[in-house]
Amino acid sequence: MSSRVHLIAAARPNFMKVAPLYHALAADPGFDPAVVHTGQHYDANMSDAILADLRVPPPAHHLGIGSGSHAEQTGGVMIAYEKVAMADRPDWIVVVGDVNSTAACAMVGAKLGIRTVHLEAGLRSRDRTMPEEINRLVTDAISDVLWTPSPDADENLAAEGVPAEKVTRVGNIMLDSFEMVRPQIELERRGFAAGLPERYGVVTLHRPSNVDDPAQLQQLCTALVALQHELPLVFPVHPRTRQRLEAANLWSMLEAAGIRLIEPVPYIRFMSLVIGAAAVVTDSGGVQEETTYLGIPCLTLRPNTERPVTVTEGTNRLTRPEILLADVRAALQPGLNGHRRPEHWDGQTARRCVEDLKRRG
Repeated sequence: MSSRVHLIAAARPNFMKVAPLYHALAADPGFDPAVVHTGQHYDANMSDAILADLRVPPPAHHLGIGSGSHAEQTGGVMIAYEKVAMADRPDWIVVVGDVNSTAACAMVGAKLGIRTVHLEAGLRSRDRTMPEEINRLVTDAISDVLWTPSPDADENLAAEGVPAEKVTRVGNIMLDSFEMVRPQIELERRGFAAGLPERYGVVTLHRPSNVDDPAQLQQLCTALVALQHELPLVFPVHPRTRQRLEAANLWSMLEAAGIRLIEPVPYIRFMSLVIGAAAVVTDSGGVQEETTYLGIPCLTLRPNTERPVTVTEGTNRLTRPEILLADVRAALQPGLNGHRRPEHWDGQTARRCVEDLKRRG
């Protein structure tokens, strides 16, 4: 009898991490995978379209949680997912990343006695003002199996006293997704991105620390306008970020500067922008990884990162609005950005995950 596996997805990076694991599990007769969509990100371009891009069937369960405070989202997911897990009890729950749904479903699994796996475990920013850091700590503390992407994650868990037998380094599954659809990305690049300048940058911003404080957002927008004069920018705008920009009367300022403000785009279309970019300015965790894999300079607008391997081995550097222009100039200097791909960032992570589940029975 095959093992039922619930794959929990809530936000854009979750969908991309779930997809290759879904396909690897579905190809093995020992497993019966099902995607559970919590609805935390409810924009179609950020969920359903991504699953379609990655050839994942519609979710077996859709919790329909939507927006709300951290407590509302976490509590809503726990209440809704507990009912699903009791009616369709899985043998394994796999939670990914660090959003509210990750911690919520891990708590449901722990309390119902269902073995729970955290994919992308062990990452730490050591900044507890970030809600994602709280979610990481909670999820790792109560999960039964911890799948890590890099040696620093292993070291973090060991320092926290996690038994070594709970931890398996599997690598970065985000890159499995990229390789799975690389041909479509290249094809999209020739169409969607064909009208862009020969040299351009991509911007993504969504973290509360950047977009919720009007003064910080003003400073960021001023920095982007200055950068636009040297490197034309394309900015797919997260729905929440757009609300903040419009409320602060900054949307028109970016438009007037010539920055291309576009709707959120599905994964394949987004990556078709990234692969042709001279540099990427972001506060996203996943984009730090993708740019390191591709060898593209990445400027991360955060004081810290839970993915330090992208700085020590990759193309990422942490920056602030007041030095963004200087940092982009430095990053674009030829010959100054030696990097290498971290170990196991090779498109084979899903296979290692399935092997580990089989080994654990």
